[in-house]
Amino acid sequence: MLNPRLDQLKDYPFQRLRNLLEGVKPPEGMRPIVMSIGEPQHAYPDLVGEVLAANRHLYGKYPPANGTAELRAAIADWLRARYRLPDGMIEAERHVLPLAGTREGLFMLASVVVPPEKRGRQPAVCMPNPFYQCYAGAAVTAGAEPVFVPALAERHFLPDFTALAPDLLARTALVYFCSPANPQGSVAGLDYLRELILMAREYDFVLALDECYAEIYNDQPPPGGLEAAAGLGGDLRNLLVFHSLSKRSSVPGLRSGFCAGDPAIIQAFVKLRGYASAPSPLPVSAAAAALWREESHVAENRRLYQEKFRLAESVIGNRFGFYKPAGGFFLWLDVGDGEAAARRLYGEAAITALPGEYLTRDDGSGLAAGKPYLRLALVHGLDETREALGRLSETLG
Repeated sequence: MLNPRLDQLKDYPFQRLRNLLEGVKPPEGMRPIVMSIGEPQHAYPDLVGEVLAANRHLYGKYPPANGTAELRAAIADWLRARYRLPDGMIEAERHVLPLAGTREGLFMLASVVVPPEKRGRQPAVCMPNPFYQCYAGAAVTAGAEPVFVPALAERHFLPDFTALAPDLLARTALVYFCSPANPQGSVAGLDYLRELILMAREYDFVLALDECYAEIYNDQPPPGGLEAAAGLGGDLRNLLVFHSLSKRSSVPGLRSGFCAGDPAIIQAFVKLRGYASAPSPLPVSAAAAALWREESHVAENRRLYQEKFRLAESVIGNRFGFYKPAGGFFLWLDVGDGEAAARRLYGEAAITALPGEYLTRDDGSGLAAGKPYLRLALVHGLDETREALGRLSETLG
């Protein structure tokens, strides 16, 4: 009765965490602080409620599968401005597809671009290790072999896709890559991104660049895939980038994102979504368009995260391999044993954190790239973050 491919999927990380903490009781009277989930807690701008209310009459209409023209135009304008793209490189009607959150798009992409066979063999889908669980789930349910490429500290947490064997690359249908990375916060430079794009064309696979954390950074704006493609002449073949309002604008509940790039893939994606997806309601699309056209709230959001990382640096110092990530909002701390540290933090400090092992797979050599690590999301307000960091410092030493 059930799809046997589902047997290849492990429990989702948060279910594994619930199992790990079962029977562990936090100190009585201590307020729990959940740092295991990357759910933004900053206030979102007032314009969200205002636009939703002004367009509430549109809940009575079915939305189009490829989003509204207004939203596509706002996204295209934002991409041109953010990545300094030349005129004509991104057209709202050909290159942009709004999504009901980027997880939907990242998952469904595999069904669009992974064939039953590639060169007579099972196709492969490659991804960093650690990885966003959606990537592996998409690969498995599309009938591909998920391949986990180590993203270790000695390479600044950037996976070396060029080290993969040509025979593997020849049957690769899709590569997922996240920059800034979840969880390490590493950022790929333009040279790295250009090399990936050229590899995608040489071996004829699709490169899916997950750029959902692109607007949360400490110093310099992270470069993006479209910017790299512009440097290669503006060709968008084999390339899709994904962005989200969840992190950029602190509206995870709005469930609004987009992908942009290769028009042939976008066209096929629209066709599949016509069968399988529930497009964002029209009032949500109106609010999303307004958010992509407004930057002041993004700058304030980014400032708050920067302030929390400065606080973390002052509290943690040089312990646990602390570093201030180039982007994103996670701490990726080397605590020796992530599971043991997570149990201790919950039982002694009422802090919920995610063991890095739950975001990784054994790469075949016995190495689980995340086993020594603990991921903590700095998504709460400054006072709560200060309290949490103090508890962590006191508990783990």
